[in-house]
Order: sequence, then C-alpha cells, then structure tokens
Amino acid sequence: MEVRKLKALGQFLRSRRERIQPAMVGISGKYGRRRTPGLRREEVAELAEVSTTWYTWLEQGREVRVSKDVIERIGRALLLSPEEHLHLQRLANYDRMADPSASPINGIDTGLRQIVEQIRYPAIIATFRTDVLVWNRMASIFLTDFDSLPKEECNMTRLVFADSSLRQNIANWDEFARYGLAIFRSYYDQHPDDPLLEEYVKGLCNDSESFAKLWQLHDVQDKKAVRFELNHPEAGPLIFTLNSFSHINGNPDLHLCVYTPEEGTFTEQRMLEFAGQSII
Repeated sequence: MEVRKLKALGQFLRSRRERIQPAMVGISGKYGRRRTPGLRREEVAELAEVSTTWYTWLEQGREVRVSKDVIERIGRALLLSPEEHLHLQRLANYDRMADPSASPINGIDTGLRQIVEQIRYPAIIATFRTDVLVWNRMASIFLTDFDSLPKEECNMTRLVFADSSLRQNIANWDEFARYGLAIFRSYYDQHPDDPLLEEYVKGLCNDSESFAKLWQLHDVQDKKAVRFELNHPEAGPLIFTLNSFSHINGNPDLHLCVYTPEEGTFTEQRMLEFAGQSII
C-alpha cells in the first residue's frame, strides 16, 4: 500500500483504540494500571486474535500483509460503526472508493448548469474535494456570493471553516462542520496520490484552528441527508435538509447538493419572498 495510506490506516486505528474504555469490551485490570486512555495494543490484538507485534506494526504504518478477515476482526474489536468499518476496509484496499483520476473533470456540461439554475432552492455541484463548480442564484443569496469569489476559494470546506460570515450564520455550525469534515476525511484517506490534498489540508490547518483540531480526530462518514440551520441576517431563521446526489453523468467525483426547506418551518416562504419569488 502507499506510504501515506499506510500512515492513515495506522492513525485511524490508534484514534479508534484510544476511544474505547476497557469495560466496553469486558476487560478490567488484566494489564495493570493504565496511564493512557482507551485500550492497549495488546488488548486489541487479543480481541482480534492477532499477534501484538503484528498489530503494533499495523498502527505504526509499516508494510504488513493483512487479509480481509483480519481487517474485519480488528473492526469488530474496535467496535467500529458501519461507516468506520467501511473506511477501514477502504484503507486496507478491500473496498476502494472510485478513483476520480480515472474520470477527470474537463468542464461542466451546459445542460447541468441549466438544471442547477432551474432548481428553486439553493443548489451546487461540487467535487469530493468540495470544490464548488456550479451554483445557482439561490446558493449565492443564502450560502455565499460565489460569483465574487476567486475560483480557488470556491470550496465548501474552506468556506465553512474560514469564512467568518458564513460560520456566524450557520446556527448548527458545530454539527454541520463535523459532518462535512468527516466526509472530506474519508475522501482524503482513500486518495493518497492526489497531489492537491496534502497542500490543501496543511493550508486549512494553518488558517483554521477548528479545522486543525477536528482533523486530528480522524472521524469519517459517508454522505447522508443532514440538517442545515441558517440564521440569515435579513431573511431570518431558515432550516434546510441537505440532500446529495452522487455520480453525476457517470462521473464518480461529482455530486449535486440541494438545500431543501424543511416542512413546517416557514423556511420556503421566507426564502422565496426574500429572493423576490413566489410559491407556485
């Protein structure tokens, strides 16, 4: 496996191990007094029925042979969630994400731009790097003024963490930021050969203390419908469900994100009235 991916695998295993209290897996006092949080490597190795030396090498990011069965046993020993278990399998190359380099983005079809513009709610098309390639008028009104941003700054992860105005307006910022970063972390760990990611992450760690702190947690998630609460300075409180649609026109690196107003919250009425539209 690639060096950075081996390192990511080891860091992920360690981060999960340190979160588990011995009582959670029925262990108490077997290895004496504890000076660090979580399980010891010896305990994980015993639970997964592998040697302590071999598991230690795995956490250290060494080049070791690992079967899918062993990976699954380690996942069970660490009480991984389904998403974390899938991430572990991907890091071990047993369930790889699609490689975006196999389908490079050479521009967005005009038809896609027209479709996004016709959506009456805020909508964007972005890559798994969270670069925003297409947006409609509603996204510019309620998220950020994409039209005024340089191309390199049209990135949702950067905007959520580094744009002070947007951060102030997102009422559930902590929940939403953790979700977005966990998705991005999944992508980052699976693509060690992406030449832009390392520099991008270093830049964000320097620019945002919040990003740097959450990045060290190694949390991962797959995309799902998520709540997005916005305190718009003029339109008032707005509550959306963010839905994502992946694999656009056969390209695994593109996804459409639509911020759909939540029923019973007056969000749609406030949003459309502010935007100078009417509900049909």
